[in-house]
Amino acid sequence: MSAQAQVELDRRTAQPPVAEQTGAPPPVSRAAANRILLSLMFPTMMMPLLESTIRVALPVIRTDFQIPADLTAWVDTVFTLPFMLLMPIYGRLSDGVGKRRLMLAGTVIFSIGTGLTIFAPGLAGLMVGRAVQGIGVGGMMPLSMAMISAIFPPQERGKALGTWSAIGPVVGFVAPLSAGLLVDRWGWRLAFAPTLVMGVIALVAVARGVPAGLSQIKPHFLRTFDWSGALLLSLALTCFIFFLSSRPITGVAPLQDWRLLGMTLLLLAGFIVWERRHANPFVELALFRNRMFSLSSFCGMTRMVIMAGQGFLVTLYLADVRGFGAAQIGAITMVNAGAMVLVVRFGGQAADRWGSRWPAVIGLSVQISVMVIFALLPASAPVWVLVLVLIYYGLGAGFVLAALHSAAMSHIAESKMGMAAGLYSMSRFAGAAVGTALGGVILQGALDAAMTTIAAYQLTFLSFGLLAAVGVVAAFGLREKVS
Repeated sequence: MSAQAQVELDRRTAQPPVAEQTGAPPPVSRAAANRILLSLMFPTMMMPLLESTIRVALPVIRTDFQIPADLTAWVDTVFTLPFMLLMPIYGRLSDGVGKRRLMLAGTVIFSIGTGLTIFAPGLAGLMVGRAVQGIGVGGMMPLSMAMISAIFPPQERGKALGTWSAIGPVVGFVAPLSAGLLVDRWGWRLAFAPTLVMGVIALVAVARGVPAGLSQIKPHFLRTFDWSGALLLSLALTCFIFFLSSRPITGVAPLQDWRLLGMTLLLLAGFIVWERRHANPFVELALFRNRMFSLSSFCGMTRMVIMAGQGFLVTLYLADVRGFGAAQIGAITMVNAGAMVLVVRFGGQAADRWGSRWPAVIGLSVQISVMVIFALLPASAPVWVLVLVLIYYGLGAGFVLAALHSAAMSHIAESKMGMAAGLYSMSRFAGAAVGTALGGVILQGALDAAMTTIAAYQLTFLSFGLLAAVGVVAAFGLREKVS
């Protein structure tokens, strides 16, 4: 019996009589839900595999193209920007178009972008390929999160999200070393080849393992979709990222092109006014009145600001301060993801039992301490000390991950889960775009001010430690009822 036929049988045996009356997708059995969860892990692997590859390859790309730190950050940011902007669009579309078909389309686009990256003729071509990758993979996390939240009951949702979330750190543990070996042996282009293979595998896994019919399909949904609201929000966030790192865009020093900041505020105001008046808004602003959703989104954004900044800085730090090659960098940074693997599922179970507040406080506090440690670490520190610090960081970052996912979706109606998951994911990865851009801006500013290399990195790490403190304060407000 095929996987889809088995799922149909499970649905017929588990379907209550009211399902067809309400028009909601019928529930699936536990066995079917577990099979879908397993299938969703494959497209989720694409993002951490890609990020592990680009982090290890960045120092080599910087050297090949002879570019400064702030422009090097844009090799990552040009991917993160469309990836982040399209998350709520994928999520909102999935509420009426269907999650499975969007996931299949996104996987195809991602694979095309990866091919463009491998065969890019120059820096501009590399940037285009990276942007197409971001367009394709932008829906994988919100679509998977919304689907998992819909097929698992609330009392099991944290554990399921923790299991699903663990695949990212698992890939992140294996990928850096293999990517480093590929970069050292054949250059940065071939390091993207495993990512292309994963795109094909993910396409097959979703096509065969995720059945059609799990989402409501609404006729004429695309015709009534709020494209203007989506455009206004995307332009506002783009202008803000450009403002943070404006030198490669407008030639003006970072954080000083006030035209971009003014455009950001104007577009954001226009977006809010438009959404309040639209009958079927792209973003239901009432979602942000949900205290748990708003705080979880903010904490998730803060966590990703620090994670992206740390990931960008550590690879360059190991190359510039310690003189390590790509394989050595991959071997050292893989322990960070390995530590996350150990605790991410436990963090989801802890949230199911005790709530999300303390996992979030603990995880974000670890981020503060690690940034301070790097700010104080001398250039002569033994390698084993760096490894221990990264393990410690991975434990903290992993412990909080599923807890925030669960808290964000804890009081969201099933019909709004696509929109909520998209907004939550966008908030998180807006933090990633900000973190990478800020890392490049602060580091390059310190180097331009004639600071020593080690001092420039220490200042940048300390700046991120101060940002993490804001997230800890917000995390104390996470208080949901635990059954």
